[in-house]
Amino acid sequence: MMDAETETSSEIVSERRSSLDDVASVAKYSESSIGEAFTEFTQFMEKLSPLLDELKANKRLDKDAIYKAIESLETEFYRAKHLLSSVNVQSSPLKHIEDVTQNLGRSLGLVLFASHEVSMANKEKIEALRMEMMNNRLDLSSERESEFARDVSTDQDLESEEEILEEDRITLDIKDVVFQLSCGSEEEFKRALVDLDALLRENMITDQTVDEEGIISILCNRLNSSKSNNRLAIIQILRCLNRKNDKNKEKMEEVEFLSLLVKSLARDAEERREAVALLSNLSDVAAVRRRIGRIQGCIVMLVSIFNGEDQEASDDAGRLLNALSNNTQNVLNMAEAGCFKPLIQYLREGSDMSKILMATTLSRMELSDQSKASLGEYGAIEPLVNMFNRGNLEAKLSALSALQNLSSLKENIQRLVSSGIVVPLLQLLFSVTSVLMTLREPASAILAMIAQSESILVKSNVAQQMLSLLNLCSPVIQCHLLHALNSIAAHTSAVKVRRKMKENGAIQLLLPFLVDGNSKSRTAVLHLIYTLSMDDQQDLTQQLGEMNIGKIASIISSSTSESEKAAAVGILSNLPVSDRKVTDILRNANTLPTLVSILSSLTATSTPTAMWLAESIAGLLIRYTIPSDKKLQLFSVNEGVISVLLKLLLNGSAMAKSRAATCLAQLSQNSLSLKKSRKSSWFCSPPSVDGFCEVHDGYCSVKSTFCLIKADAVSHLIRVLQGTEREADEAVLSSLETLLQDDIWENGSNHIAKCSGIPAIIKVLECGSIKAQEKALWILERIFRIESLRIQHSESAQVVLIDLAQNGDPKLKPAIAKLLAQLELLQVQSSYF
Repeated sequence: MMDAETETSSEIVSERRSSLDDVASVAKYSESSIGEAFTEFTQFMEKLSPLLDELKANKRLDKDAIYKAIESLETEFYRAKHLLSSVNVQSSPLKHIEDVTQNLGRSLGLVLFASHEVSMANKEKIEALRMEMMNNRLDLSSERESEFARDVSTDQDLESEEEILEEDRITLDIKDVVFQLSCGSEEEFKRALVDLDALLRENMITDQTVDEEGIISILCNRLNSSKSNNRLAIIQILRCLNRKNDKNKEKMEEVEFLSLLVKSLARDAEERREAVALLSNLSDVAAVRRRIGRIQGCIVMLVSIFNGEDQEASDDAGRLLNALSNNTQNVLNMAEAGCFKPLIQYLREGSDMSKILMATTLSRMELSDQSKASLGEYGAIEPLVNMFNRGNLEAKLSALSALQNLSSLKENIQRLVSSGIVVPLLQLLFSVTSVLMTLREPASAILAMIAQSESILVKSNVAQQMLSLLNLCSPVIQCHLLHALNSIAAHTSAVKVRRKMKENGAIQLLLPFLVDGNSKSRTAVLHLIYTLSMDDQQDLTQQLGEMNIGKIASIISSSTSESEKAAAVGILSNLPVSDRKVTDILRNANTLPTLVSILSSLTATSTPTAMWLAESIAGLLIRYTIPSDKKLQLFSVNEGVISVLLKLLLNGSAMAKSRAATCLAQLSQNSLSLKKSRKSSWFCSPPSVDGFCEVHDGYCSVKSTFCLIKADAVSHLIRVLQGTEREADEAVLSSLETLLQDDIWENGSNHIAKCSGIPAIIKVLECGSIKAQEKALWILERIFRIESLRIQHSESAQVVLIDLAQNGDPKLKPAIAKLLAQLELLQVQSSYF
């Protein structure tokens, strides 16, 4: 063989081409009795000849690489020539031919790998021939036992010679591969990885060789500096080595290497999948488990992969997390990353100390609603309740603190109620044992959350028990109990509970906290009194007392809390409007200017608490605009009430709009009687033309007659009807009714039509409440007395009226019949309805 440094690539190929011709010639003229098999082998040789000719013609071949590859091919040529020229070839012919053919195909693969400059078409030809040779299978059943017994010594000599050649070639290949793995450039390293992978897949490398050559150490060291594709190949080969020998795992337990693997968890999907699979495989080793959990970010990434869409990677991440969960710190890190099942498992089955550790961690975590939901769904509440019921003081405290953290989610509140914890919590609050005093605060906080569920009403006398505790506990616990009581009383089905609380003196018990309690307690008391004041209001003035009403009124101007103000105004708005003493108290406290100022500062983007405050003020203004007291109305209007009422019609909630419309209706009821007639002799100077009101047929103004037309309130009212919220319809229609009184109905009808109000009123017939529909029918009956308006809106009205007649409430039918008669769709005397 020529020296590799002096031979050209073309010469190398020529020399092997000549060897090929020799082999083909021997096969062609073999006198073997199994000529068919030799003929097929000859055909393989003839197919290979032109391919080597093409390689010879290629001047750009990588000399070193092709030399190494064809050196392997030469060994196979030698074996083929030796086999075919042997006088004893018939001793085991078919098996030898099959082996030689496949070995030639394998060596041809190395030629293909080294031939980077070969055209794609030629590569495809070489690959096709390689596959054909590798897949060659001969029928060995025809070989008789006696044939294998012949010339035994000759076969043994041949096989021994072949094994020596094979071992020499493998040793040469491995040495070269290891050298390139250790010292090669990135490209050489890449080729060496391919060679190593092929050798491993063909079982041509022993465990002893892996150890002696330090292959695992070399691969681990190269992982950090390698590019993406090579990193992937390294991890895949390491997985292969682990499958071949479990002992190889111990060679991969260094923390530096494990850290590099963890970095791969954050890379592309394929590398991530291979890396997590290798880490999962390595987790059988205790040292690996111990070190993986300490690598920063590892558990977070594993949890992310576990929750990801790649099912294979998710399964491996799950197995690895399960392996790591034998360490409590790992479990805590998993919980921080949103993986709670291992923590819950410790709460159920761990030691007492580990249970306390897990519960304490839960109590300190900032949990999202999704995390709280997951913990509740996976069953965290039951073992925590068991800890509270059966554990020592430390266990009780940690369990209660954790439950307090979970109880802010509605779904978990129901789970707490179902767990039966309410009675033990109340018993704890009544306990006078000093050791248990530290538990009362979280217990009261949990009760406050549980009270948000109506199911707590099933527990009889819960509210009364809590009330009896108010004067026996600290301010913090008082606040929790007050919140709990307010939640219980606010439930829609708690009418009996509210009545019983008031009968048992709840309001009188709460009033001292308005003065003596801290700010949080005072706010909670005001909320609870407001809730209790929503029904049975006739006795409310007496229950509160004049002095306390004054105190509540002073809170409106003195408090800096919107929540306190809203509750205080709400209580005052629930007092009977007809009670003159209350009105005098409020006027003496100069409450109205404060109310107007608050409404003036509210915006359309106000908070829910601010909107509640606006609703409460609008409700209280009903007292200041009561029609029976014109002086009070005049006082209110001069304080700017109408302008803030119009603002509520634009920006308020549905309830605020309804109450504002009610106030305007009350003011408008007196406008007709307060107008100044055109013929009046009481004018000090000639009245302004702008002051004349076309509806009231006299001179009006906002401040003197509370006129809706002069205040431009009609357009605001109609805009409410045009909206999608229906709660204010009835109050708005009541305001419009004041413009249709007997003396002015025609003027009022024309003005409503001028403001595009008729379609809006017809809309109420379609989707309003029954009471609103009654008012709408009354208004339309008056408007349609005017022929021009009846003709203009007849078509749109009759469709709605007919549908309402067929599907509406029966008590509306007489009014509908009257309207249909006006529209000449039904005779006036008809008894249809």
